[in-house]
Amino acid sequence: MAETTPAVTWLTQEAHDRLQAELAHLSGPGRTEITQRIDAARQEGDLKENGGYHAAKDEQGKQEARIRQLEQLLRDAQVGQAPTTRGVVAPGTVVTATVGGTEMTFLLGSREVGEGTGYDVYSERSPLGAAIVGKRAGDSATYTAPSGREIAVTVVSAEPFTG
Repeated sequence: MAETTPAVTWLTQEAHDRLQAELAHLSGPGRTEITQRIDAARQEGDLKENGGYHAAKDEQGKQEARIRQLEQLLRDAQVGQAPTTRGVVAPGTVVTATVGGTEMTFLLGSREVGEGTGYDVYSERSPLGAAIVGKRAGDSATYTAPSGREIAVTVVSAEPFTG
């Protein structure tokens, strides 16, 4: 069986620091808060009909899932500055492309990096992202949409993301 390597996610130092702080909060004070809420709800009595208890347990499950997601993301992240090469599509570039006849501009990379930037974010592992990584301005490609339809894409420009 072939061994697969984890996908690397490109993060700016600012995004890495923000995610590291979120992880520290969730795995420290956040865990303490949710544990206290569960204990308080448990003391109210019958757990079968205790909505507060069940809500707190559900929130705890979501929080633990987010902690695991952040740990994996930070473990596999490549931290650094955006690519400085203009005109070549790579993770960390703002791409303008004609996609299925419509021009659009988006950040190629992690949604964690693109949060709050005003750009739509597409992963380099998405069908669109995978089709255009390494392409230069003027290059064309196609990708298969989840619906099965082939979509043509032409790269108009690729500029380094400046945050």
